[in-house]
Order: sequence, then structure tokens, then C-alpha cells
Amino acid sequence: METNGNAAVSRGVSALAILRSLRPKQWTKNFFLYCGLVFSGGLSDAALVGRVSLGFLAFCLLSGVIYIVNDIQDIEQDRMHPRKRLRPIASGAISIRGAAIAAAIFLAVSFAIVLPLGWRFALCALAYFVMNFFYSMGLKHVVIIDVFCVAMGFVLRAYGGMAIIQAINPALEITAWFLCCTFFLALFLAICKRRHEMISLAENGESHRRVLSEYSPELIDQMVSATTASTILSYGLWTALGKFEQRHMIYTLPFVVFGVFRYLYLVYRRDGGGEPEQLLLNDAPLLACIVLWLAAVLALLS
Repeated sequence: METNGNAAVSRGVSALAILRSLRPKQWTKNFFLYCGLVFSGGLSDAALVGRVSLGFLAFCLLSGVIYIVNDIQDIEQDRMHPRKRLRPIASGAISIRGAAIAAAIFLAVSFAIVLPLGWRFALCALAYFVMNFFYSMGLKHVVIIDVFCVAMGFVLRAYGGMAIIQAINPALEITAWFLCCTFFLALFLAICKRRHEMISLAENGESHRRVLSEYSPELIDQMVSATTASTILSYGLWTALGKFEQRHMIYTLPFVVFGVFRYLYLVYRRDGGGEPEQLLLNDAPLLACIVLWLAAVLALLS
């Protein structure tokens, strides 16, 4: 009985370690799939919400597979990092073979979910997986390309959510401004993360992430300034032009400006930015700003 009990405990620990290797805390990034529902007014359609939610689940599994691949690839570097050494693969809670088998299973399940949601979404999911696979294999070591890959991951999420809706409603338009806003916001967050890594890891940064040697504080700060302006400007133009002009969406711009400036404050004065999803959820003023922005958008588009 004791042996059976120990085996059950061991399986439970392994299952929990596999779940942790998928990094559920990072799944908040996949909420970008719901952007299409918000801006198309589809939140009241239960069928559409259900389909996009399936897409959300598929991307959670897909991104989890990429995290497993990345953790296998970076196992030695992660063991040198004060926090990442506690990850399941780096700590030895899961063997490399076990992690690879789990990744293969999750990949198969994710595409089984993806395929019925339309060919456009399937292409988005495939592009996301291929791009991030090559990111893990080496693109993350190429200066500037590394943050572009991160940003394009968010663009593919947002476009994928719209593609799911288009499969049901072909008249839905995916505007260039929508994709620009997503790209510049994601690029802003990715560059702020690189800045945090440079500051927090100091002289050990290069051993953890080789590409950091190609950046400098001055370059990073210039890139932050450029993406800050681009994010605010692209959102302002998106809300002031086209179909949103008559909906007075420009009135939501102050929330975006405050949110970006608050994030900059947390990055430059509170040494934040290393985990954007944690900042978004744990900083009360920033979270309140996001909630108020969403409420304003829903009210204006209703």
C-alpha cells in the first residue's frame, strides 16, 4: 500500500512539474486572441466566444510546447540564473526525455484543436510555432530580431483571434492599424524586458542571454522611446480614423497614454519589466487603468 501511495505521489508531482513547465502564468499573453471579439462587438455571441476560447486553449498549449523546447535548449544557462534554476527542467524535476515526450503530446493536441477553427487560424498557429521554434533554436541570439520575434508572436495571436471570427463572419475587416498597435505595444514590452534583464543580471547577463552583449543601455533607451511614441501614435490614429471615428474611440486614448507612462515608471523607477504579465496583474493603478479602458471601449462600441 505504501509503495502504491508513493507511486501516486510521484505521478502527482510529475504532473504538477509538467504543468509548471507550460508556464501557466504566461498564458495571460494569449488573451490577445480576444481582441477581435472586443473590437468587433462579438462578446455577446456565445458561439464566437466559445470558438475563440478554443483558440486560446490551443495557443496556451502551443506556447507551452515552445517553453519546454526553450527550457531544454537553455538548461545550462537557466541553472546559472537565480530564479530560472528552479524551473522543472533546469531543477531536474522533469527529465529532458520526459519533457520532450510531453511537448510532442501537447503539440498534437493543440493542432487537433486548431484545425476545425479554420484554415487562416491554422496558418497563424503554424506560423507562430515555426517562428518560435527557430527563435528557441537561435534567433533569440540575433540582436533586434529577438525582440521582433517576441512582438510578432503577439501580432499572430491577435490576428489569429480575428481569423477565427472571419471563418464565421467573412465581412469582418482586419485593419492595418489594429496590427500596428499590437506590434508596437508588444515591441515596447519586449524591449523593456531586455532593459530589465541588462540591469538586474548586470555582469552575468551575457552568460544567461547571449544577445544582451549586443545591446547597451543607451540603445535600449532609444528603442524604448521610439516604441513608446509609436504605440501611442498608432493607437491614436487607429481610433481617430476609419470605422471608429464615429464611435468616439479617441476618448479612450488617455487610458492608453496613462498605461504606457505607468509602465515606464515601473520599469525605470521600480526596476520592473522582467515579467510584464506580473506587472499588469500586480500593479493596482495599471490594472485599474486596463479595466477602465476596457469598460470605455465596450461602452463606446455597444
